[in-house]
Amino acid sequence: MAQVTLRINGYVYTVGCEDGQEGHLQAMGDEVEQRITQIKALGGQSGEARLLLLAALLMADELHDLKTELAQAGAAQAGPAANPALGRRLERLAAHAEAIAETLAQP
Repeated sequence: MAQVTLRINGYVYTVGCEDGQEGHLQAMGDEVEQRITQIKALGGQSGEARLLLLAALLMADELHDLKTELAQAGAAQAGPAANPALGRRLERLAAHAEAIAETLAQP
């Protein structure tokens, strides 16, 4: 199992992942950092847990929008089976949202 060190909002987190997934995990950490930067730019800086919660909610909102787009596209097509790449992306986003939620639930 590989480990990746992520820097999010000035804090360092070491996270384990499957071998070969280090770059992907780093990219996901960068996405979280980007959301936190957006929140702070709006003047929403508060505690670390709140920033992470708001970042997770922003990502969940994006996931919801993608699911809605997929459902609308499915009305005109055969759904994810007609666009396997979109289906795989949606599955990855859902998995990442769940992982973030689990992380926030931990003390």
